[in-house]
Amino acid sequence: MTVFTEQTRERAREIVSRYPADRSRSALLPLLHLVQAEEGYVSPAGVEFCAEVLGLNKAQVGAVATFYTMYKRKPTGDYLVSVCTNTMCNVLGGQDVYDTLAEHLGVGHDETTADGKITLEHAECLAACDYGPVMTVNYDFFDNVDPRGAVGVVDELRAGGRPMPTRGARLCTLKEMAVQLAGFADEREGAVADGGPGESSLRGLRLAQQHGISAPGFDPNTPIRSKAEADRVAAEAKAKAEAAEKAKADAAAKSAPDAPVKGGDGASAPTGVEPAQPERATGSTTPDVKAPDDKSPQVRTAETRQPDAATAVPDAPGTKVPADSVPPAPRDAQEAEVAGVAANPPASDGKPAGDDAGAQERNLKEAEAGAGGNGADPAVASETGVQK
Repeated sequence: MTVFTEQTRERAREIVSRYPADRSRSALLPLLHLVQAEEGYVSPAGVEFCAEVLGLNKAQVGAVATFYTMYKRKPTGDYLVSVCTNTMCNVLGGQDVYDTLAEHLGVGHDETTADGKITLEHAECLAACDYGPVMTVNYDFFDNVDPRGAVGVVDELRAGGRPMPTRGARLCTLKEMAVQLAGFADEREGAVADGGPGESSLRGLRLAQQHGISAPGFDPNTPIRSKAEADRVAAEAKAKAEAAEKAKADAAAKSAPDAPVKGGDGASAPTGVEPAQPERATGSTTPDVKAPDDKSPQVRTAETRQPDAATAVPDAPGTKVPADSVPPAPRDAQEAEVAGVAANPPASDGKPAGDDAGAQERNLKEAEAGAGGNGADPAVASETGVQK
């Protein structure tokens, strides 16, 4: 097993400390980037290291490491060159860029040059369709690239240079990039001072400024609740709501009038019969509203299907919800239905209508005859699949 440096172990502890104690497993993704930053790929030793730090088994770590393409499972070059060959970039010439690089470097997809400098891969999508065709080097963009320009970039990389990306900071090696993906700042002097945004990105920013759109404020120092604390707060809120509801019900019961309730003809209602209350009669606490009986059936149906703020609440007392009914079928439609049923009788033993069971029965008899001719016991033949 590779012995990881003390700096890596210290960084691993720092990554784990970013998450609540009962959610430490969330640190797995940055931890995988961290071990890739030291070895250049996620080795079996790196999987074991992550499992040890988080208290997981290696199968759990390996399942994550093999799911995401950013985690490399074999040694990778200093510069990962990814060419988008998806629909938009392909139409604009992305496949020509990839084919030219593959021939120039003498490698195919996910292969590394003999000098260990370049690993080439084709990417399904690099999320930059407005700059296509695009190519990335260690996830930094080279926009509107063509075959000749792509060859110039890789030749400069192999010669020891670091060409400037179209957007973003100056290039770094894959290991240096993995450190940043693990959540640590690039320590190179002026590393993030270079580069600039693309015109399409600036267009979106200008439109946001023009229409007064901005992101909501956020305090990065807001603490993340643990699961236990979140459950406690939820339980307290639920208990408080239940207590308020009970107090409201008690107050309503105390304020109920004791006088006898008059019936519709002015006579007193029978003793012991409580007045009907909306929430008890309908299960709704919505104030009573006038039923929209004065509207046409078409209007009521439309409001029921597409209600708005002015539509009466369906469960309000006195509100009638129109129900769709199936109109009686014409005589010719009924006759056609009867004829169709007669022409398509259901098949036996659960087979869909139209299945020809004759061929299946013939095959079954032939199989049984063959089994009997060989002297095989029918039970044995059934177990081996000869007999159905």
